[in-house]
Amino acid sequence: MQESAPSTVIHTPADAKAATERLRTAVHSVIVGQDRVIDEVMIALACGGHALIEGVPGLAKTLLVSTLARSMSLGFSRIQFTPDLMPSDMTGTEVIEE
Repeated sequence: MQESAPSTVIHTPADAKAATERLRTAVHSVIVGQDRVIDEVMIALACGGHALIEGVPGLAKTLLVSTLARSMSLGFSRIQFTPDLMPSDMTGTEVIEE
């Protein structure tokens, strides 16, 4: 797998299909046996949406996301959730002072 993906410009549906297949091949070279999850996460990314990946330990959830990020030359960071974690712990809060 490449450490950083080459720049891809998509002008036609054929370009989009080729780019998708390159990404799928790169991810499948690292992740084995999770075809449906890989496809669903790629669909979420293509739609500009979000994906919540849940599962027991050892299913390559973190590896999948880090591999996708690396294959697309994107940043990746991981947050370990705890019972007391609030959304504002990740997004921050705005304090209004008068």
